[in-house]
Amino acid sequence: MSEISAKTVAELRKKTGAGMMACKKALGDTDGDVEKATDLLRKMGVKLAASKSDRITSQGWIGSYIHSNGRLGAIVEVNCETDFVARNEKFQEFIKNVSMHVAAMSPQVITPEELDAATVERELEIYREQTKDKPGEIQDKIVDGKINKYYSEVCLLQQPYVKDDKKSVQDYLTETIAAIGENIQIRRFSRLEIGTD
Repeated sequence: MSEISAKTVAELRKKTGAGMMACKKALGDTDGDVEKATDLLRKMGVKLAASKSDRITSQGWIGSYIHSNGRLGAIVEVNCETDFVARNEKFQEFIKNVSMHVAAMSPQVITPEELDAATVERELEIYREQTKDKPGEIQDKIVDGKINKYYSEVCLLQQPYVKDDKKSVQDYLTETIAAIGENIQIRRFSRLEIGTD
């Protein structure tokens, strides 16, 4: 295979946010194919994020987004491992984008585990009632599909990311962890809109 050009490495870095050496290696492993290298980096990012998930995130930053009409806004706390990363440009961009997402998509919680158990059970009862005429196994699959759709509407990490709906906010978080190399956690958020409680 021919030498990977600096231009190709730069293109992959811009597309993925990954480091130069990781991009060079991914391009080398995929014979210079940018699309395949992107997929490879994403898979590596999932593994990297999983390996960092139990590391303590005691640093971070609070970011916000205010819509241009001044009637809608969000504030988000995102934690990381070091103060150095908290000031990193990619980390700051992540916070800004998540704040914008919260303002636009109005999630209720970060993860399904934070939902009130009674609320989830009430949703499940509705879905079971809607599918009661279906055979048991089919009913279970339909109910699972409906509850997952519900989670993707109300849980931040499961929502389709507002700037790229082909991935979830969780996918975006995982990519950012892979690019930065530290554990990152969205700790809390608040959304404000004029005229609503």
